[in-house]
Order: sequence, then structure tokens, then C-alpha cells
Amino acid sequence: MAIAEVDIPFDEAELFFELNDTDGDLGIHGKIDGDEWKRLEIEDPYERRMMYVRAIGRLKKQGITELFFESAEPTFDELDPKKFFKRFPEGIYEIEGITLDGEERESEVYLSHVIPSAPGNVTVNGQPAAEDCDADELPVVSAPVTLSWDAVVSSHEELGKYGDVSVRYYEVVVEIDETDYKSTSIIPAEMTEWTIGDPDFFELSEEGEYKFEILVRAESGNKSAMESCFVVE
Repeated sequence: MAIAEVDIPFDEAELFFELNDTDGDLGIHGKIDGDEWKRLEIEDPYERRMMYVRAIGRLKKQGITELFFESAEPTFDELDPKKFFKRFPEGIYEIEGITLDGEERESEVYLSHVIPSAPGNVTVNGQPAAEDCDADELPVVSAPVTLSWDAVVSSHEELGKYGDVSVRYYEVVVEIDETDYKSTSIIPAEMTEWTIGDPDFFELSEEGEYKFEILVRAESGNKSAMESCFVVE
């Protein structure tokens, strides 16, 4: 009796959407990780190839183990979200690769059109966050800085489709624009408040202005984020 071949999956294979709710843009991201491979392709639910990667020359001899990509993220004025979602239909995508030893790797991932709403009612040390970093007035606070927000419990009201949202985690990023200085924290789903308490970090900006992002990642993998700024006196 013939033995059926078993597809060997990648160690990690993800496709997901990421929304910047403040700037009004949307993109598709992907991450693939596993044994060293020399060729990889991604097919959409209609078996249409949308990505093909092939290592050549020295890189083909070495192999690739991890690939992360982000698509361009035009604003909604440039690309209507309905056209965007039509371009990347909901469903099962196949990620296939060939290792250096000629073995096949294949993973199936589900890309959902259910986009979590972005964190709302954000405050900075109890003050309402500015609409964006270009606002006429930014919250002026003293360190330590505590960011808080409402729990995300629903899908986005205007984008994608309605559906249940289960939060995997929140991510809080505080940075000084146009520098490498950044504080990044992954926050458990049950927490909706985070304090950045290191006083040395808040002495790095000469102007005292800091940009922050609060991002929510759903169990589906999809992400939504809001951005704003504050000033530390």
C-alpha cells in the first residue's frame, strides 16, 4: 500500500493586514520562517500567484531562512479600501517553498477581512491624546508617562467586514522622531494601560517631543494602530 506524502509546513507562516487608523492607510504584511530555502511563492485563494522569490548566485548556495515583507501603504485617497480588499481577497493562501535539499515546504494561512478597531479614548497621564502629531496643542506631561486606552472588543466600523475580534496583544511604541531611540513593549490583551518610567529615556529629546503608537493585534493576525505625540517638560 502506498504511503501518502505529508506536507511539511514552514516553522512560521503569516499573512495579515495592518491599518494605521490615524494616517488612514492600509497594507498587507507577511512573515515566513523555516529551513533554508531557495525558492518561495504565495498563491491567493483563487490559485493566482502573487509573490515569487528565488535566490540566485551566492545566496542560492547559502539559502534563506526568514522573510518579512510589507506592501506599500497608500492613503485611502490614493487607494479606496474596497479596492484594496478586492485586490487581496479573504480566504486561504498557500505558501510554498523548496529547500536547499530539494524538499518541499507548504503552509496554508487564512487571511481575514475582519480588521480590529484601533485603540480609542487614549490618554497621556490622564490628558486626552492629540488627534495626531500635527495638532496645534500636544499634551504636556512629566515623566513617568502613562498611556491608557479602551479595550478593543469589536471590528472596525468602516473598514473590512464585521466580525468577532479576540485580542492577542497590544504593542506600545514611544520614540523620538528622526532618531533610533525607541521604547517598545508588548502588552497582554487584558491590560489597557502602560507606564514608561525610565527618566533617562525622557531626557534624550532636546525638544521634549515624543511620538507614540498603540497597536492592537487580533488573534487573526490583523493589526490596527493609532499614533499621536506628547511633550515631556
